[in-house]
Amino acid sequence: MALVRTFRDQFDWPLFVTTCAIAVLGVVNLYSATSASGAYGEAYIQQIYWLTLGAGAAVLIAAIDYRHYERNAWVIYGVGIALLILVFLLGRSIRGSTRWISLGGFSLQPSELMKIFLIVALAKYLHNDPKTDGRTLKDLVIPGLILAVPMTLILAQPDLGTALICAFIFGSIMVLTNLKLRSLLTLAAAFLFSAPLTWTYLLRDYQKGRILAFWEQWVGDSQDILDTGWHAHQSQVAIGSGGTWGKGFMAGTQNQFRFLPDQHSDFPFSVWAEEQGFMGSLLLLGLYFFLVIWGLKIASQAKDRFGAVVSVGVSAMIFWQAIINLGMVSGLLPVVGMTLPLFSYGGSSVLTVMMGVGLLMNVSIRRFNY
Repeated sequence: MALVRTFRDQFDWPLFVTTCAIAVLGVVNLYSATSASGAYGEAYIQQIYWLTLGAGAAVLIAAIDYRHYERNAWVIYGVGIALLILVFLLGRSIRGSTRWISLGGFSLQPSELMKIFLIVALAKYLHNDPKTDGRTLKDLVIPGLILAVPMTLILAQPDLGTALICAFIFGSIMVLTNLKLRSLLTLAAAFLFSAPLTWTYLLRDYQKGRILAFWEQWVGDSQDILDTGWHAHQSQVAIGSGGTWGKGFMAGTQNQFRFLPDQHSDFPFSVWAEEQGFMGSLLLLGLYFFLVIWGLKIASQAKDRFGAVVSVGVSAMIFWQAIINLGMVSGLLPVVGMTLPLFSYGGSSVLTVMMGVGLLMNVSIRRFNY
């Protein structure tokens, strides 16, 4: 009984309840989002399967002392790199991108899992780094290489959205682990100066088209909403038509009449906002805000640097993924094909976030143990 009581006291119930709430609302919303679609009519059932698998992975990850992950971090990182290379050998192409490996009846996207492997590798490096004062650009060379290898492979697929998330995870970890302000400003300047090269050599034509459509929207030029700007336009119409309280479950016209493309994967928030309105949107945003803040709280209570960096990395992953998705569906950012954590349909995305939650639970539980 004492062991059960100890586990009950140490178990992170706020983390568990918040994660479950987002996942359940996501399944309910996915049922509505796919109810009028023949191709994805039972996507919510597949989502439940992935959530169950993800929950099992989270339990397994949380049960093993995270110091074992620290000791085997480079092996974990190497497995991730090997999977990214395997994509080019065995992967299948969808819409011009080769990102998935077929495993039986499922498709696995290694670039999604690489986000977790990258967090573990960066945490390992910083855990072994004795430096305590502010980090300079010279101190970023090795962690920068840890980022550069998988990011280059991910960009080659091409998968700009996931590559951006990896870069933001890296930046968030560096900033929150005492990066000097001068170094941060230098990196920001380098990013701005590299924008023309990125536009010329890295972006595909369809990606440039989305950015131009986004730009035309803000400068007042006419954009072709029947082509490149269609997704963003229909998404904004859906969000705006929800009003304060929404049109009701399965009553959203943009969704039910199939004006909204990719409503199950990239634009589930648009479905939610149309049906649940401003108040329902506030509820969902509040859950994400709490999840990120709670993850940072876990980081502040971690007993070692590895646990703290892992918690910061997972929190950053959830934060930036949510921010980019919400930004693109509301017209504040270009459309880049970013899923909303635990809310969008997608097995690899769900599995990755659940693995991250398992790591957060691991660090949270063991803050009492040593």
